[in-house]
Amino acid sequence: MQPLFLEPVFKERIWGGTTLEKEFGYEITSEQTGECWAISAHSNGPSVIENGPFAGVTLDKLWSEHPEVFGNPKEKVFPLLTKILDANMDLSVQVHPDDAYALVHENGELGKTECWYIIDCKEDADMIFGHNAGTKEELIEQIQNGKWNELLRRVKIKPGDFFYVPSGTIHALCEGTLVLETQQSSDTTYRVYDYDRKDAEGNLRELHLEKAIDVTTVPHQDYHVSPKVQQREGVNVITFVDEEFFTVYKWEINGKANFSFDDQYLLLSVLKGKGKVAHNGEQYKLEKGNHLIIPYGFGNFEIEGNCDVIVSHT
Repeated sequence: MQPLFLEPVFKERIWGGTTLEKEFGYEITSEQTGECWAISAHSNGPSVIENGPFAGVTLDKLWSEHPEVFGNPKEKVFPLLTKILDANMDLSVQVHPDDAYALVHENGELGKTECWYIIDCKEDADMIFGHNAGTKEELIEQIQNGKWNELLRRVKIKPGDFFYVPSGTIHALCEGTLVLETQQSSDTTYRVYDYDRKDAEGNLRELHLEKAIDVTTVPHQDYHVSPKVQQREGVNVITFVDEEFFTVYKWEINGKANFSFDDQYLLLSVLKGKGKVAHNGEQYKLEKGNHLIIPYGFGNFEIEGNCDVIVSHT
């Protein structure tokens, strides 16, 4: 039993750039690379295991053929997806459905509740988070008449901020933002507004207004994140969110820290620094930009070094 290191999948986006290469040294395929699907079993971009007896196997195949690695879970599909997003330009204003709506309207796809850890952003950056409509009728009127400045709420952001984004929340990352996203394993997005941008062929990008209006929570409901900090030998454990679909932590490793997880598998992304995982006499290097899964039943292990790691589990 050993950690499973993963090879990311990269996605070209109209709003993407080259920050993923500059910041993490990834070999991107385009100067408009917007997304790193870092830990993914989604059919639109499954990660590949890099090491050990499962090297070369995609994560979705591992999930279906070796469920014991994950504790024989009840879910039919791997439930989480970890991404890093390079918002070199503003993203479209969008909203995601919940599980029940997606089941009916998106061929059984999961809904999409997500959360963001702001890795970096330009000075005085903001993002769109929520709306000001008090009723569905007001939401429809403002969308139809393009009253975007009245409708959309903007919030200031800075590196280290964390936002929980339940399904039904209108949102958009804005130019100059680098984000780690933990989400349900879904690729369903309803565009509300896209600044009248055109694609490479000169066409306006598709909007999904009927579905977007259907699923938007009205009035907007803010979720206030209250990080809980636990200081232990060699590590600060910051719990950002512990909700229905996922729990997300930040481990700030400074020295040697011991962990024990027997009853869940963990998703780890190294955002800063380096270190090593020690387990049963074996050691595994950790470097900035690594993404890995700690299998179910891994038990006691140690991380030594100086690094920041975002950790999630269901």
